[in-house]
Amino acid sequence: MHPDHTEPPHQPPPPSHGGRRLRNIVVTLALAAAMFAAGAVMLAPDQTTASRPSGQGRPGASPPRGSIEALQARVTRLPKDSGGWAALGMAYVQQARSTADPATYDRAERALRTSFNVQSEGNTDAEIGMGALAAARHDFPTALRWARKATASGPHSSSAYGVLADAYTQLGRYDEADEAVQKMVDLRPDAASLARASYAFELKGHTDRARSLMSRSLAAAATRADTAFAHNVLATLDLQDAAPRAALTRTQTGLKATPGDSALLETRARAHLALGDTTKALADYRAAIAIAPLPHYLLGLGELQQSLGHREQAEEQYTLLRAQDRIREAAGDPADTDAILFEADHGSPPRAVAMAEQTLRTRPFVAVHDAYAWALHRAGRDAEALAQADKALALGARSALFHYHRAAIHHTLGDPEAARRDLTEALREPGFHPLHAAAARDLLQRIDTTP
Repeated sequence: MHPDHTEPPHQPPPPSHGGRRLRNIVVTLALAAAMFAAGAVMLAPDQTTASRPSGQGRPGASPPRGSIEALQARVTRLPKDSGGWAALGMAYVQQARSTADPATYDRAERALRTSFNVQSEGNTDAEIGMGALAAARHDFPTALRWARKATASGPHSSSAYGVLADAYTQLGRYDEADEAVQKMVDLRPDAASLARASYAFELKGHTDRARSLMSRSLAAAATRADTAFAHNVLATLDLQDAAPRAALTRTQTGLKATPGDSALLETRARAHLALGDTTKALADYRAAIAIAPLPHYLLGLGELQQSLGHREQAEEQYTLLRAQDRIREAAGDPADTDAILFEADHGSPPRAVAMAEQTLRTRPFVAVHDAYAWALHRAGRDAEALAQADKALALGARSALFHYHRAAIHHTLGDPEAARRDLTEALREPGFHPLHAAAARDLLQRIDTTP
């Protein structure tokens, strides 16, 4: 989730009604900021701390409130507690996202189904959990169905509107996502709603608003997970603004508050890389992968190794990525963008096209349009690729990678001026990719020196 932006934001197309409403969040948040300062905003009481290691704290102490261990003890003691089962399911969803362990999703679903067995009707918490689970599995049509059920049974639940906003966003229904975010903020301007509002503006290239909202999300953070997430997004925005030292400082601050957070380690790796310290970048990538072997960590490390000429070490990461993709394919799940881009660059471009087409059917999100564009380009289908690249950038997202991809397509289609514009935008973040940043500089030099 990092549209890149390194200069004053692009102007998006004229906003629809949903876009106009979302801008009202700025007014809402001006009031909310004062409330935060006074300590008057109620935060969600049952946010989990599932990412904490087991046994954290004093020897013999009770497990932390909201942890998987505490929730397991709760449902053992109170097996007819539908809310306890729903909370346990959500904790498993969070753990699976943090550890990349797909088996944990099955445990989440069992817990949530048990909650429905206890309370089949009006079980908003379990409906929210099922929506979050479907979103985590990248089944966004199913996530939307559950989110609609949750907002119907719990019309005053901010969390229900959060799941609704996530589903609409990934389904490419951005105006409806803006409406859901606005409702979420209206109900409860807490860390979760502020983070979603930040992302809505980030997708449109409104960097300053995105940063301001995420800073407020950090101020409102009530859990270690919220704190780590906010620090990570702010550091990512620093990288996209070509401020790697600020990003490095931000990730180090975040890691002091949440040691061992894999996302912060991966972002710190990218900050080190942008500063030219490949040794530290490699170490942080390896540390992040040891915690959670997520595909974009493996791909980042592999391409960094490849850029350094370490082909054998790069191939180790690529082998793991291929194994992960075989598991995904066997399960019949659509590919994520990392898998599509990996296949386009390091495998079979025609297969990458087929993967992207399958994913796009149920997830017409900007990042999928970009991955599809790149797969089509690598497969030699540049006219089709350009249409998809334009869709990826239609909202105004300031992604260096998206702009590089479109630049390469423009160049192949014989439009060097359009390619130059996109390359200039991409290279506002000089270290945006271990391999493609150098390719972008080379391509721009060729264009500039061609009569």
